[in-house]
Amino acid sequence: MKFDIPDSEQSRSIALSIAVVALCMWSQLAVGQEIKPTWESMAEHYDVPEWFIDGKIGVWTHWGVPSASDENRPNDGSHYGRRMYGPNDGETGGQLKMTEELTAFHTKRYGPPSEFGYEDLVPLFKGEKWDPDALVKYFKDCGARFVMPVACHHDNFDMYDSFHPWNSVNMGPKRDTLKEWKAAAAKHGLKFGVSTHLYWSPRFFNAARKHQTPGTLESKLFNMEFDPKNYPSQDSWNGHWYARCWEIIEKYDPDMFNNDAPFPDEKRGNSLGVKLFSSYINRDLKENNGDQTVVFSCKSGNLNKAAFTYNLERGSSADIQPEPWMWATDLSGGWFYRKGAVNRMSIPVMIGNAIDAISKNGVVMMNVALRGDGTVPENQAAYLNAFGDFLKTNGEGIYGSRPWKIFGEGPLKIQGGRQGENHDSFTQEDIRFTTKDGTLYAFALALPTSDITISTLATGGLLDQEIAQISLMGSDEQVHWTRSPDGLTIKRPETLPGKHAIGFRITLQ
Repeated sequence: MKFDIPDSEQSRSIALSIAVVALCMWSQLAVGQEIKPTWESMAEHYDVPEWFIDGKIGVWTHWGVPSASDENRPNDGSHYGRRMYGPNDGETGGQLKMTEELTAFHTKRYGPPSEFGYEDLVPLFKGEKWDPDALVKYFKDCGARFVMPVACHHDNFDMYDSFHPWNSVNMGPKRDTLKEWKAAAAKHGLKFGVSTHLYWSPRFFNAARKHQTPGTLESKLFNMEFDPKNYPSQDSWNGHWYARCWEIIEKYDPDMFNNDAPFPDEKRGNSLGVKLFSSYINRDLKENNGDQTVVFSCKSGNLNKAAFTYNLERGSSADIQPEPWMWATDLSGGWFYRKGAVNRMSIPVMIGNAIDAISKNGVVMMNVALRGDGTVPENQAAYLNAFGDFLKTNGEGIYGSRPWKIFGEGPLKIQGGRQGENHDSFTQEDIRFTTKDGTLYAFALALPTSDITISTLATGGLLDQEIAQISLMGSDEQVHWTRSPDGLTIKRPETLPGKHAIGFRITLQ
């Protein structure tokens, strides 16, 4: 399937790109100097809004062209478009094997990549059952307070009405999915975020280039205008990235902007990354009389985390963090939908990990990988439903809460860092604390089979107030307890609400 791009369309695209960059530059001048385009200035002025810290729970959605490829494909590491063309960037070991298996599968299922390329998968992506209103309502019923769809993944396909020709309005579903997600979020009272993964895309399709013809519409999809290895040093690419991102901000006015890839840096990219992010915040400050109402998140753990909200993707924090951070996890086992994907984290462990993150000043963002038709797979719905049930009973100690003096206690030691989230089972000895409005909440991260002793809450310890009453959230049963220098011992209630974890409300004198 080959397309020739008309000169008029190309001219309009270039003109709009230039206009977007000009608009961005004007916006920076218009807002004045609230935040300078430096990380030092961002760290000094960035202020996480209360809605994010209070809301605690969000749903991320990965949905796009890969979602519509054969659901029985082998593991592609959520990079179908890259791996279908064969080895890229010197892959070795398990990564090379994954790529070779995916290339062989694609060739057998669809034909050689030279004859059936990634562009030929686009018409298969129809989203014929996608109902954003119903989905957002469902996510809200399961406890979410914000939603964050992927606007563009590494495959360079925009899920919105973009000046880039490969987008979901021109092709595939032929719908402006960001516009519809945003409308549904507004209807149901949820905050609306966007996630862009664009920056890697010139490298992503490096192996596809040998099958492409310059000057065609396909060449725009495969980023053939840009160097697949040296693009971070190309002003043309960095400016293009800037324009694509700013268009999202200007057109959809997101409450949250997540940059899930590198960005133009200070050495090779004319600082366009921090210029974009500071402009996003300054735009918000200007519109809200100097109050920050938006969230900017990224995965750059080497930077001062006071300058942004750290996306600790599939990772964990070992202790309470001074700045709010985001635990981003995936319920599907593969980010994009694949029938054979398996989430190595069980439902009880996911709920325990979520409580653990919240006790350490974290916010939970759960990825749902929609099918190509736009529906939620049943195995992922099971996680959402279970977490929703927990929150219906225990949300009082979750929403609007803050970390206590310490996060908790217990034998399971959580390791800090990205890509190291816990998969081990919790026990009733694993306790996590939150606090709100002078009340202390203690969560047992597994259903107790015997009395619970919390050594942290012993007399003479960190809790320097007397306990007036203890109650079990979701239950009217009277809770019996004693407190001594050895700890607070809570007699196991006869009836336990929920299936995976319980929370105690500790009223202080």
